[in-house]
Amino acid sequence: MTLVTAFAAVAACGSDADNSAAPPAAGPHSMHAGASSAPPQSLRAGERFLDLKMAEAYTPTAPEGGGTDEYRCQVIDPGLTKTAFVTGTQFAPENVAIAHHAIVYAVPPDRAALVRKQDAMTPGLGWQCFGGTGVPGADVEGDDQGATWVDTWAPGATETLLDQDIGFKLGPGSLIILQIHYNLLATDGKPAGSDRSAVRLRLTDGTPQTRELETWSLDAPTDLPCAADESGPLCDRAASIADVTKRFGPDVGESADRQVEECNPGGVPKPGNIQTCDQKVPAPMTLFAGFGHMHLLGRAIKVELNPGTPNAKVVLDVPQFDFDNQRLMKLPSPVEIGPGDTLRVTCTHDARLRRQLPQLKKLPPRYVVWGDGTSDEMCTGIMTVSPRKS
Repeated sequence: MTLVTAFAAVAACGSDADNSAAPPAAGPHSMHAGASSAPPQSLRAGERFLDLKMAEAYTPTAPEGGGTDEYRCQVIDPGLTKTAFVTGTQFAPENVAIAHHAIVYAVPPDRAALVRKQDAMTPGLGWQCFGGTGVPGADVEGDDQGATWVDTWAPGATETLLDQDIGFKLGPGSLIILQIHYNLLATDGKPAGSDRSAVRLRLTDGTPQTRELETWSLDAPTDLPCAADESGPLCDRAASIADVTKRFGPDVGESADRQVEECNPGGVPKPGNIQTCDQKVPAPMTLFAGFGHMHLLGRAIKVELNPGTPNAKVVLDVPQFDFDNQRLMKLPSPVEIGPGDTLRVTCTHDARLRRQLPQLKKLPPRYVVWGDGTSDEMCTGIMTVSPRKS
C-alpha cells in the first residue's frame, strides 16, 4: 500500500460540481450530448492560467467490428521550467456534438519517456485507451501507477477550483494526457467532424505554508459472475482471468487473486455484486476529498472511516455511479486520520447492465474480474490527502 504523489490530481475541491446532486438516474453510462463549459472565475493573488490544446485536430472513428464510442488519449507538453501547483482546471471541448466526456491526467517527469514511447508507436494522433492512460508504468491503477487523475469533464461542468492553501505539485518535464470519449451514436458510427479540445490549468508558485496533496488509491476485488440466464466459456472465473492475462499481461492478470488475498479473510473469492476491502491508515494525514472509479457495470461506491465503531463516518458516497460523471466530492470539512484508523471501500456492480450498453451488449458474457478493458471492471476509492507530521 503506497501513497502516490499527485502531480495534478482531481483538482476539484471547492468547485460548483462538488456540491451538485448525485448523478442523474439516466443510468451508469448515460448518452448525454456535449455542452460548453462556463467561463472560469477570476484569477486570485499569485495565480496564472496556462492554456493547453491538442497538438492537432483529430477525427474520431468507430472501433473495428462496430460500435459508437472511441476513447482516445493524446499527450500535451505543458513546457514547464519550474515547479508549480495546480489550483484549478477547466476542460474546453471544441466539437461538443461528439465530445461525451473527458479525463485529464498528469505524468511526472520520470515517467514521461514511457508516454512518449507509447505515442510514437501508435499511428496517428494519440492512442486508444479506456479506464486509464493505457501506458504501462504511467497509469493510475494497480501496479502501473505513475500518472495521476487530474480532472473529469462532463457536459455542464464548470471550472474546478481549490479553495484552500493546498495544491497538486506539477514538476518541470511533466506531461498532460487528455482522454476524450467521443460518442458517435448520433451519427450511426460515422465520423462527425474533427475535434481539437483544450484544457486550462490554474497555476501558482505556492507559499511556504502550501500543503502538497497526494492521492491514496483504495482498491477492492472485482468478482462479478455472469447473470443467472447467461452462459459461455468466459463465465468461468479461471477462464476469464486467463483472458485478462492474455490481453494485458501477467501483472494485470494476477490482480484478481492478489486483491482477494489482501482483502478477503482466508484469501477466498466471494462471487457477487458487492465487494469490500479494509485498509489500515499507514501514517498521519488530512483527508480532503475523494471520488469513486469503476467501469461500465458500476452501480454504487462508498468509502467509510472506521466502519462498525462508534467513530464510524462515511467519507465518500456515490449511490448512483455514472462512468461519464466521475466527480471528486469535497468533504464538508477536512478529516484528520492516522495509524489505528481503517478505511473501507465498497463497490456494487451489476452484470445485467451488459445488455443495455452499446459497448458491451455484443460481447460474450463473462465472469468479470479486475482489468483495464471495456468489458473488465475496477473498484477504487481515490482519496485526496495531505500528510502531516503528527
